[in-house]
Amino acid sequence: IVRLPEVKAAVSALEYSELSSVPDDFNKPQQRQLDVFDVLEYIFGFQKDNVNNQREHIVLLLANAQSRLVVLEDLDLQLDETAISKLFVKILDNYNKWCSYVRKQSKCLEASTKKRKLLLVSLYLLIWGEAANIRFLPECICYIFHNMAEELHSILLEQEVYRAKSCMGENGCSFLTQIILPVYAALAAEAANSKNGKAPHSTWRNYDDFNEFFWSPTCFQLHWPWKLDAAFFAVRKKKDETSVAGKQSKKATPSGKTNFVEHRSFFHLYHSFYRLWIFLVLMFQGLTILAFSRRLDLYTLKNLLSIGPTFIVMKFFESVLDVILMFGAYRSSRSTAVARIFLRFILFGGSAVFLSYLYVKVLQERSSSNSSSLYFEVYLWVLGVYVASQLFVTLLLRVPAFHFLANKCDHWEVVRFVKWIHQERYYVGRGLFERMRDYLSYLVFWIVVLGCKFTFNYFLQIKPLVKATRAIIGSTDITYSWHDFVSKHNHNALAVASFWVPVGMVYFLDISVWYAIFSAVVGGLKGARERLGEIRSLEMLQNRFEVFPDAFVVNLERPRTRVLRTRSTTDQILSARVKGNAVRFAPFWNEIIKCLREEDYINNREKELLMMPTNSASLPIVQWPLYLLASKVFLAMDLAAENKESQAELWEKVKRDEYMCHAVEDAYYGLVNMLTGLVNDEARKWVGNLMDDVNNSIQEGSFLVNFQTKRISFVVSRITAMTGLLMNEETPDRVKGVVKAMQDFYEAVTHDILSSELREKYDTWDLLAVARREGRLFARLRWPSSQDERDQIKRLHLLLSIKDSAANIPRNLEARRRLQFFTNSLFMNMPKSPPVQSMVSFSVFTPYYSEIVLYSKDDLQKENEDGISTLFYLQKIFPDEWHNFLERIGRTEATLETQLSPASPELLDLRLWASYRGQTLARTVRGMMYYRRALMLQSFLERSDSGDLEEGSGLATTEGYDVSRGARAQADLKFTYVITCQIYGQQKEKKDPRAADILFLMQKYEALRIAFIDTVETLKEGKVHREYFSKLVKADTNGKDQEIYKIKLPGDPKLGEGKPENQNHAIVFTRGDAIQTIDMNQDNYFEEALKMRNLLEEFDRDHGLRPPTILGVREHVFTGSVSSLAWFMSNQETTFVTLGQRVLASPLKVRMHYGHPDVFDRIFHLTRGGISKASRVINISEDIYAGFNSTLRQGNITHHEYIQVGKGRDVGLNQIALFEAKVSSGNGEQSLSRDIYRLGQLFDFFRMLSFYITSVGHYICTMMTALTVFVFLYGKAYLALSGVGKALQNQAEITNNTSLQSALNTQFLIQIGIFTAVPMVMGFILEQGVLKAIISFVTMQLQLCSVFFTFSLGTKTHYFGRTILHGGAKYRATGRGFVVQHIRFAENYRLFSRSHFVKALEVIMLLVVYLAYGYDKRSAVSYILLSFSSWFLAISWLFAPYIFNPSGFEWQKTVDDFDDWTNWLLYKGGVGVKGDESWEAWWDEEQEHISSFSGRIFETVLSLRFFIFQYGVVYKLKAAGGSTNLSVYGVSWLVILGILILFKIFTFSQKASVNFQMVLRLVQGAVFMLIIGGLVAVVALTRVTVGDLFASSLALIPTGWGILSIAIAWKMIVKKLGLWKSFRSIGRFYDAAMGMVIFVPIAILSWFPFVSTFQTRLLYNQAFSRGLEISLILAGNRPNAQV
Repeated sequence: IVRLPEVKAAVSALEYSELSSVPDDFNKPQQRQLDVFDVLEYIFGFQKDNVNNQREHIVLLLANAQSRLVVLEDLDLQLDETAISKLFVKILDNYNKWCSYVRKQSKCLEASTKKRKLLLVSLYLLIWGEAANIRFLPECICYIFHNMAEELHSILLEQEVYRAKSCMGENGCSFLTQIILPVYAALAAEAANSKNGKAPHSTWRNYDDFNEFFWSPTCFQLHWPWKLDAAFFAVRKKKDETSVAGKQSKKATPSGKTNFVEHRSFFHLYHSFYRLWIFLVLMFQGLTILAFSRRLDLYTLKNLLSIGPTFIVMKFFESVLDVILMFGAYRSSRSTAVARIFLRFILFGGSAVFLSYLYVKVLQERSSSNSSSLYFEVYLWVLGVYVASQLFVTLLLRVPAFHFLANKCDHWEVVRFVKWIHQERYYVGRGLFERMRDYLSYLVFWIVVLGCKFTFNYFLQIKPLVKATRAIIGSTDITYSWHDFVSKHNHNALAVASFWVPVGMVYFLDISVWYAIFSAVVGGLKGARERLGEIRSLEMLQNRFEVFPDAFVVNLERPRTRVLRTRSTTDQILSARVKGNAVRFAPFWNEIIKCLREEDYINNREKELLMMPTNSASLPIVQWPLYLLASKVFLAMDLAAENKESQAELWEKVKRDEYMCHAVEDAYYGLVNMLTGLVNDEARKWVGNLMDDVNNSIQEGSFLVNFQTKRISFVVSRITAMTGLLMNEETPDRVKGVVKAMQDFYEAVTHDILSSELREKYDTWDLLAVARREGRLFARLRWPSSQDERDQIKRLHLLLSIKDSAANIPRNLEARRRLQFFTNSLFMNMPKSPPVQSMVSFSVFTPYYSEIVLYSKDDLQKENEDGISTLFYLQKIFPDEWHNFLERIGRTEATLETQLSPASPELLDLRLWASYRGQTLARTVRGMMYYRRALMLQSFLERSDSGDLEEGSGLATTEGYDVSRGARAQADLKFTYVITCQIYGQQKEKKDPRAADILFLMQKYEALRIAFIDTVETLKEGKVHREYFSKLVKADTNGKDQEIYKIKLPGDPKLGEGKPENQNHAIVFTRGDAIQTIDMNQDNYFEEALKMRNLLEEFDRDHGLRPPTILGVREHVFTGSVSSLAWFMSNQETTFVTLGQRVLASPLKVRMHYGHPDVFDRIFHLTRGGISKASRVINISEDIYAGFNSTLRQGNITHHEYIQVGKGRDVGLNQIALFEAKVSSGNGEQSLSRDIYRLGQLFDFFRMLSFYITSVGHYICTMMTALTVFVFLYGKAYLALSGVGKALQNQAEITNNTSLQSALNTQFLIQIGIFTAVPMVMGFILEQGVLKAIISFVTMQLQLCSVFFTFSLGTKTHYFGRTILHGGAKYRATGRGFVVQHIRFAENYRLFSRSHFVKALEVIMLLVVYLAYGYDKRSAVSYILLSFSSWFLAISWLFAPYIFNPSGFEWQKTVDDFDDWTNWLLYKGGVGVKGDESWEAWWDEEQEHISSFSGRIFETVLSLRFFIFQYGVVYKLKAAGGSTNLSVYGVSWLVILGILILFKIFTFSQKASVNFQMVLRLVQGAVFMLIIGGLVAVVALTRVTVGDLFASSLALIPTGWGILSIAIAWKMIVKKLGLWKSFRSIGRFYDAAMGMVIFVPIAILSWFPFVSTFQTRLLYNQAFSRGLEISLILAGNRPNAQV
């Protein structure tokens, strides 16, 4: 690289010669010139390796910036000033904006020369490179840079360097110690206060709080050097003690939260999106008023005007939340921000009171017949003025077209005041508007969506409820069967609510339904417009192959400037262009095919057929891959043999199949070429004359007259005999064989093909006759010597010998998919590809912790309890790839097993083959290193491409491109791959095999770089002192890791979430203008790597008002073939990352960063906080915040689908559930975050709608979908138990109400994932075709995808709601292995008990109550229609973990599971015992999330619902005698108390003597007998019936659970009362009972062997199902045998 002209120029530009003298302690470099980095290192005390790292960094940035402008020659080593200026502006852009915001003059204004610009850029990068965790505080870095630049300026003015005072300390000059360490110490102390994320967010400062302190001019109160006793550095430790930068101080008052407080509350959902909720409520109110109005008149108008007070009251509520949710940040927030909050509170409070008062007066006017309409007129005026002002301000601030007007009027105080009061102003979030065209596009989208939504709501939900509501309100003769408190004298209010609340909930959530439908339509249309799915089958690929070279050259090759130098006809120009494009396309196509062979997706024969000849100049045609031409020659020969028509008609038939025509031409020219090169003397003359006769006959149209085509197959057989010998090395026997074959060919042509006239011509040719007589006609043959000649002969041999069609090649589905996508993408809209030298440089960045790098031999051969190993599993899942692998290494399965010694190459090949089919680091590295391979090939061909294609000379051979120094240098200049293996140093120390595997990857890929955190422990004053270093290593020539850079850190870098901290420490080692974030479960493909140049050009394309800052990339989920669950997840994920993100990017303009593999504008993001956020817990979904941050800082996020990256996903239900729990919890935390709040507040209304429904709104709607079931069932239970339902059962408008049914249908369709499937089906149609889409959808339904989606709904609901309420979000390791192992019943119970099972059983209890006491006696059909969705949900939630559990219904496993479960349930546990070992330990862990007072209150209130069962059922007992007196309910509590006493007696097991235990058992037995006798007596002698006893369980079971839930919520109080052990026993009893309810059906089904077989077929593809059964037979049914 250092020899490249642009690199030399960059190094030269950094040289610094403006110093008149240097101090004595200044170390001048010996091997190079003094540069700006040497000066800065001395002045500020930067670390040596940081300086070296950033020197390399800026040299590469400058070199690449130069190459983007003008390519330098070796003699011209002067950097273009434009390159320096562009880099200067881009790196310091955020700093300049910050200066403007805090009203300080930028130091950039003082940089008038190139040298000064380079000094400032270098200073910034050096600060950033050593800032460690402070890199998450971009404006803090701006503050540091601002002050250091000022120091630098004053020092350089003296033209004499000296140490900066700000960096001087006791131990000399150190930037790290004096500048970074104090801020780090404050960060670390606050992180400690977070108690590992368990403390409330409102009690400690996170990264955002620290950073936002620098958004105010008050930050300059920190002075320079740091004022360490400032509140900013103070951290509260105890009530009377604070810590300041690591030292104790009682004076400093700690700074509070800044600008925002993440209080844990559901109110954030309203606070962030209040405009949406106000809009929906007002529309609901308006539609309801219209539905209840019999006609449109003044009365209706006055009712409609009630939306005015509703609006202002909801706005007032939002201002109340402003006040409440800012507690904790008032002291540290700007006075203007605080004043705004309270001013809005007063303004909206007063407005709400005034407008409500006016409207009440209007209503009083309406009720008084004699009064005037004065108040009504005043109300109209006030409301009109308010609405007009609101519309005016909204237009001014939210509509793009009016922004310029608002900005022009900024100098007016009134305008500034209105903008200030209407919209919060932060450093981020300013100018969040799009150009008018984009605004109109998403405006139209939402008008259509909302129009359909409200039409549906009005006609199918609200209007049908009107008659029912009037009937209920008008019913005055209802007899309540219980003691009623609320409804009886309030127009049956609860009965009305039981109808309206479910409908209202569906009204609020169905916006997601309509969005799903219309986004699918828009996404499908956009995809079709972008030409997705044009090539979706092998047939399409083959039919269009001829146009691929042209499309490839247009998009993926650098532009041509050369023109034809000779006069040529149009046909000649066209032919030359086609041939030239084929020549340029062939090397790339062949490299793709080689990669497919290396990856074992195709075998050797398929590779031969798919490879494309180089199309050398000796042939006047384009030679296509053989798989297109296979068998075509034989079809042409059959046509010729059967032909009875003219030559023209025969040729017309041949030309109907283009590839048959190509095959005939190819064979003919190939034969001519071979014969011409093979023979000499007279034989060559004979061949020449023969070919002349053929050509003349064709031109004259007399070919069929002069040549007999019926015997042509006989001649072809002679040719193939000859080519079969010629394509091998020369030997005497083969030479004799070729001579014999040539003679046979001569005889066959002369006697079987030539007409009598031509035969006579050749027979009478004296020269030929003499040669034949003397036996020397074919005596002197020239054996083909070059590889190219042999390849051409081999091609001819295959053309003339393959009789079978190659229409199904390649056979492997993955190979087909990749080739289809690649060729399809050639026709899609993408930027033209620049030369490698001028492309945008980029890095790939992968975080890694301790996942699998390479499968070891033990990993592959270790068998699970069924005797199934990972290797066996892979062999059955990928049978064709396994056979291709064996063919590649030249082994059979039997011989391979005998050669797997630790050092054998076969073992390494096997480990790599298996690892490349799992979610391993090795797979990711191989995929990402294809970028370098592609760049080397592209650079090599560009550098060697100097031939005249028009004259037929082809490109130089690609052989050796991967070792070309020039190609490697260009690739390394443009591409860097860094993996940040956080604990690689520890793994090396422990001799972890993963460390050796990582080292192997470095040896395999020379350009791979590994970054890690190195911990060095030393003893100081008897204490262990740890120092942390960020290291970068590569493999050296000896195969060891070689240290490149080692940068000391201020302390432990992991203060926040692990993954973003891991990324942050290593991001300083990345290079380039762009950075692609890749997770370690991803893959890449060579053919996709070829398009990276095109993708990076998108940064310079027009994508709206602002240039792109993140380029979204399509993903292919490669784990879909593992199981049915994996297929569901794959389809769901694929839909989101294709169609979903396509719509989010355009027209909605709200695409964020959802993880990998997006490409970031690296400079933009490294100067604005990085590529993720890291605050503990709140940023648990760290990736999404990069998108939020980019958008808030005026970035632009796009999406591109002509390039794809592979992605692995979870494949087992437990893995999927953990993943969804992680994402749902992350979304729960997001809803509390300042990023969501600001985007929700600052987007215009329609963009906010898009953002809501595609972020936390999706989870809100999901949660409401599940809650709708409970609300509906509790409403039905109320009607049944209260007696209201029975009283109303004869009113048809109530019992036959369509509104409730439509709401339930909507809920059910969401529940089972139908609306999730709408975009999925659209994606199938677009990319697979209609028929395949229908088949795929039906197949998914048959494999119970609806059960899966319903179960997934429960997972999302539980974790999203619980996180907002209680917190507890955490990283959940899902595991990325292959799920072939049976999951124990107890493990499933532990994981899903509280999230699914408890809720499912509650639903079943409600359904049973509704069935037992429901009022509809007409038919079972009515009950089924109303309750089907609820039963489906309950059964799915209870049994999905076992339906999708491998071998879940195998009898022996069921028996083992029961033993394991009972052992777990009864094991007492103790100190250090984990939840998966003991029920008691698990029970305690399940309650840890309930820690706050508000959480306990909320849990208590929610638990009260369980007492409804008891209250309703006791009045239905025969023993109650129809009484509605409260004493009946009181007696039921006495019964419960008695049951609790009896439970205590039977569970009493005090450790005592044997005699006491015998007495205890005797007493328990006697009590039991008395209970039985008592029950019999009660039934016989009183009104109590046997039915009452069973009905009582409906009352007692939920009540007991309610009591238990409240006891858990107030655990500390219960413990103090000494009742905790008793409640724990009750808890164990409930878990045992719930477990049995689930287990018994599983045990029954396990009795039938066919159930297990059916389940296996359901879960796995057919090949593995067969393999599994065979394995069990061969293993002798090993698990059962052992038992």
